[in-house]
Amino acid sequence: MDERNEWVNERVDDGIGGFADGGTGGAGGGGVPEQQERSGEPTGDVYDWFRRGGRLLAQGNPAAAEQLLARAAAAEPDSRSIRETLARAQFDAGSYEAALENFRAVAIADPSDDYAQFGWGVAAARLGDFETSAEHLALAVAMRPESDHYRAALRQTRATLAARAGAFGPLLPGAPGYLEPPAGTGVPPEEAERPEGRGAGRGPARTEDDG
Repeated sequence: MDERNEWVNERVDDGIGGFADGGTGGAGGGGVPEQQERSGEPTGDVYDWFRRGGRLLAQGNPAAAEQLLARAAAAEPDSRSIRETLARAQFDAGSYEAALENFRAVAIADPSDDYAQFGWGVAAARLGDFETSAEHLALAVAMRPESDHYRAALRQTRATLAARAGAFGPLLPGAPGYLEPPAGTGVPPEEAERPEGRGAGRGPARTEDDG
């Protein structure tokens, strides 16, 4: 299967489901994968499962999508496209540990994949591991600094780290979450990088700017 087949283009406009709405995509994510045999086994081949899983995810049925995509990933474990789409479905269904594992697998296979680094970072944040989140979101931002979504997620994670560290005194240079103040402003870094509004902490949607 082509690692960057046409589903990669289709996903540009449908976002990362729960990334866009705070990870609640699983709430209404029931549904049954279409085109099943009487035995319950889905019909078609790996590509069919991948395509149908992608459609279910785009339609807001991450739990059903996960069933098909997990089967596709089991059949082709080296496919980064399948693993990434499965990770998105798992994230939207609230399975953050599973999503992190698949985003991590994609990022390890291709460390230059900014989107996989981003997914790893946001999933880690949902699990409360903000140090790991900051590391991988920073990598994503470094690779694609023009992405507002990546930068907003990184600001939120760093603000959380700064708030936690604030109880024990100011962050020191080199500590997780430390931000250099803007040159010549004298503005404290926690003020310079304060999240912009209630939506800043939510996982962003996939847009054309994100590739």
